[in-house]
Amino acid sequence: MHGHQPHPVTPGGATAISDAFLAKRGKRRGSYNCGRCGLPKKGHVCHLPPPSITDSNSAAVTPTDSSTSSATTTTVIPASPPLSSLRPHQRHQPYSNLRRALSFDDVDVHELPESDDEGGEEDLSPDVEFDVGSGVLPGSCLWEVMRRLPPPALLSAAKVCKGWRDVTKRIWRAAEELRIKVPSRTQVGFVGSVLQKCPALVRLSLTMESDMDSTMLACIAFACPNLESLEIVTCEGSFNRITGDELGRFVADKRCLTTLKMEGCSNLGGFVLCSNTLSTLWLSDLHSLSKMVFNCPKLTEISLDFSRQENDTTDLTAIMDGLGRSCPRLKNIHIASLQLSHSVVLSLAAANLRGLRMLSLVLGSEITDASVVAISKSYSNLELLDLSGSSISDSGIGMICNVFPETLTRLLVALCPNITSSGIQFATAQLPLLELMDCGMTICESDAQCPTNEGNVDSELQRSPNSKLHLVFQKLFIKHARLKKLSLWGCSSLDSLYLSCPNLIDLNLNSCKNLIPEKLVLQCPKLESVHAIGCQDGLTQAVQTQVSIESAPIENRYSCKRMADGSKRVGIPFSFSQQSPDEKMSWKVRKRRCTVLVE
Repeated sequence: MHGHQPHPVTPGGATAISDAFLAKRGKRRGSYNCGRCGLPKKGHVCHLPPPSITDSNSAAVTPTDSSTSSATTTTVIPASPPLSSLRPHQRHQPYSNLRRALSFDDVDVHELPESDDEGGEEDLSPDVEFDVGSGVLPGSCLWEVMRRLPPPALLSAAKVCKGWRDVTKRIWRAAEELRIKVPSRTQVGFVGSVLQKCPALVRLSLTMESDMDSTMLACIAFACPNLESLEIVTCEGSFNRITGDELGRFVADKRCLTTLKMEGCSNLGGFVLCSNTLSTLWLSDLHSLSKMVFNCPKLTEISLDFSRQENDTTDLTAIMDGLGRSCPRLKNIHIASLQLSHSVVLSLAAANLRGLRMLSLVLGSEITDASVVAISKSYSNLELLDLSGSSISDSGIGMICNVFPETLTRLLVALCPNITSSGIQFATAQLPLLELMDCGMTICESDAQCPTNEGNVDSELQRSPNSKLHLVFQKLFIKHARLKKLSLWGCSSLDSLYLSCPNLIDLNLNSCKNLIPEKLVLQCPKLESVHAIGCQDGLTQAVQTQVSIESAPIENRYSCKRMADGSKRVGIPFSFSQQSPDEKMSWKVRKRRCTVLVE
């Protein structure tokens, strides 16, 4: 690197930079002095002994210095002494929680996660300085600046000079997480060249705008031997060509893989997954699987999202039987399929998964109150229950409240046409730990669920698709101490709403088109966001009025004091009293600022 040369000096007068560093940086042209004693080299024989290489590198960070670091933590070993030489008395803590994220999307620097450790700073001595125009910058500061750059800027910084390029190489080698957006018509070599820069990579996320095939999967397997987490997201227009056999071989070969999330799995056909480390599995867009075998004893979370096609031939009953035998540690199950039925629920109940805490069975129109009975008998410790799109009624809600009053914190029953406002009120009254509830499209007009039914507009009763009578206009009163999120989207039959929820922070009223503004009462002081898209203009104004910043009635603004004759009490300003009311109690209460989303 050209320009100013580093010249830190110790109190004894000797240079703090080793000869190996000076040799690497190159000597100044025209300098003929001895590098040991400083005398002219012409006709000179130096009497000082040569410096020991071991001494010059004794302070460098080595794997033995970080004996407590885990196997998955990357310790960056410097390639040259000048960028790693530390004073002998400096001892840093081993950086066992190295977390760095790199993204090739056009993101802001602040969107990148910060690193809580000082692992990379150990590789740069504070004494080493770099030229930056008219001044110099310590090596540790340069590291802190560059590790916050997005990858495009980091690649540009590597072209400035040799010193900056060395720092960027160390940043790439220290990266444990990488997010790449693969444009369309991009060859596999692009991804391979990027992955080779990060030998310590353990978490990889790919956003595919091009097709995903077995070649790309093999490139990932070869370039990331210690990969622990893989996420593949497919964009519109891209196609995932990976088959079930290719996915099974990849999972079997990756001995460290713990998390696998993949979209666009319509081409799998069938698969057999065998892994002793896999704990989280998400597969979406599945269709007509001939076989699905899981041999993953440590699997704790599984999500299977099937395509919304009526001709799906996947045998979900056999899948539930297999999960009970081969995955005994399952805690979270999410299955979205139109083929969900009561028989599938019975098979899941027979699996006897004792550790199950979260159960989500979505879009199963054949799931009824009898299915709720089977679930409640086998799994009485559920914390989340999602039966959206099912045919359960208020009776099923009552059974849920009787079985899970001490454990259930999240209940989702959206798109359940047989549930009325009475069932929702009963659930909020009987589940004291409830923090999230989704009742979207439950209290709605029948024509919203069945577009063909356009008659009987003037009647007070209409029939739902499951032949249960629904009131056109219903009232909802909810009073809950712990509820934080409530969703009533699409409840077009709701005309009155009263909420008294002191901890509510998010409310969804989208498409509540018949909700009367005069019958809306929101007593939610912590409300932060209200979604009111598709509502009446008057309702939007009523929401904005009730959640806008305004002062509560002023009470106890002035302290009271009796007159000398004892006749009556008068209010005196706090400036005349011994203690201001702010020190005694807050006399002015304001609501939090809330955002109303109407577009």
